[in-house]
Amino acid sequence: MKILFFVSSMHAGGAERVAATLASAWAARGDEVVLVPTYTKKGSLFYRLHPGVKLLWLADRMGWMGKTWFASIRKWFAIRRVVKDIQPDVVISFLTNVNVMVLLSTRGLDVPTIVCERTNPAVSSSAGKALVALRRRVYPWATLVTVQAQASVETFRAMVPGIQRLAVIPNPLPPELAQAFTGRPMPTDGQRRRVVAMGRMVPIKRFESVIHVFAALAEEFPDWDLYIWGEGPLRAALERQVKEAGLEARVFLPGRTAEPWRELAQADVFVLASEVEGFPNVLLEAMALGVACVTVDCPSGPREISRDGEDALLVPLGDRPALGQALAELMADPVLRDVLGKHAAVSVRDRYELEEIVRQWDVLIADVRGLKSQEVVV
Repeated sequence: MKILFFVSSMHAGGAERVAATLASAWAARGDEVVLVPTYTKKGSLFYRLHPGVKLLWLADRMGWMGKTWFASIRKWFAIRRVVKDIQPDVVISFLTNVNVMVLLSTRGLDVPTIVCERTNPAVSSSAGKALVALRRRVYPWATLVTVQAQASVETFRAMVPGIQRLAVIPNPLPPELAQAFTGRPMPTDGQRRRVVAMGRMVPIKRFESVIHVFAALAEEFPDWDLYIWGEGPLRAALERQVKEAGLEARVFLPGRTAEPWRELAQADVFVLASEVEGFPNVLLEAMALGVACVTVDCPSGPREISRDGEDALLVPLGDRPALGQALAELMADPVLRDVLGKHAAVSVRDRYELEEIVRQWDVLIADVRGLKSQEVVV
């Protein structure tokens, strides 16, 4: 099978990591995969790819960019030419802006096209008004549209009523992580414990709530520290909050890490307090590593990933007392942490391992290629 895969860039990012994982998996089994980052300034390759993946930078096909409107025209021609040259069995595209351009560029070429939303479009503000209008116009042209969580389906149908076929397919666990977990040791006496959060320091991640809740628990749990990994525009505000709470020796903001799984594996408890998520990879990965997790029930992903709170403590969005109570419950009980973490690891590995997600992709691709008569089931 020949797969042509468009993504915005290959910088560090969730969509880029999933694109690299899927492309490499398909190439490893013998499919012909061409991965095309559409970023006009080219950029660099952050994630490792299987040697069988052909990386084609769209910027190399575009030449001089000129003004913004002219660059868009050149991108349209470049994408269309790539599709004609490669003649793929299926085109797959990630991210709204890339999806819109790919659908405009492939119009009339009679190639099956799957476009993939990487956030919950009903609550995400990443797409401006013009892009939202274009999405509403061109998404019905796609052979298939995918979202990452069941919670996104009905609201997205209402936002883009012309979509003919819509399917849910989640992110896979990276195979490297799947090989890393062999079980977590029980904590030893005298060892300092860690609550860990991770993500970009922006308002929707609500790290200020995590610090507020931890501050309220700090006296009761003197052997616990809080680590928040990441960078972003709210760093200074979060640092002030830590200082005002007098917790400089207990709350740490160490920045980005090149080894997020290593840091997640050091956690005794992981906490996610976001206002909104598309599909929170960091929660999925913490659970897969056997870490006991507390997560808010935000749209979308945590409820599905945790199986309605069976595999992680699920608390109402915006309820700080409930978040504090859940954290305190895990911080106070090492046996509960151990049992919950082990159950979480088994559960998410069974549902989100790469082999299973690739199997789901194969069903969708076979359907859009007309190899099956059944309709896509949402």
